[in-house]
Amino acid sequence: MLDAIDAALLLELQKDARLPNKDLAERVTVAPSTALVRHRALRERGVITGYRAEVDLSAIGRPLQAMIAVRIRPHTRDVVRPFLEYLLELPETLSVSHVAGPDDFLVHVAVTDAEHLQRLVLDSFTGRREVAQLHTNLLFEHRRKGQIPPA
Repeated sequence: MLDAIDAALLLELQKDARLPNKDLAERVTVAPSTALVRHRALRERGVITGYRAEVDLSAIGRPLQAMIAVRIRPHTRDVVRPFLEYLLELPETLSVSHVAGPDDFLVHVAVTDAEHLQRLVLDSFTGRREVAQLHTNLLFEHRRKGQIPPA
């Protein structure tokens, strides 16, 4: 599990993953060498899985977001795995969740406009034989939590 120092490091790195080690150590009130060793250990243990840049979707021409709920048939490993990979290859896909319940997948997409969304649904989803049903929900607003504290 994580101790208080590891938890503090994680919270600060979630605010700014580009924070220099010296500043990170200052904010967590530990020595820079301690911050460096602990940060490295968090990566090696798989607690920190990567770093990425957050992108303003409107600024890159994809202001319209939607969640597409998809039910596939048959819901077998031989169909689920390739369909999941297919979804991740679509340039419009932001994320995919394989879920339990009435739907099998929730696909978060970002597109240029409503016509683009319609083409995506008709050409990339309903044209696939394993897709039994889908419904689309437009997102008016989407926010990501800035920090996730350890349990």
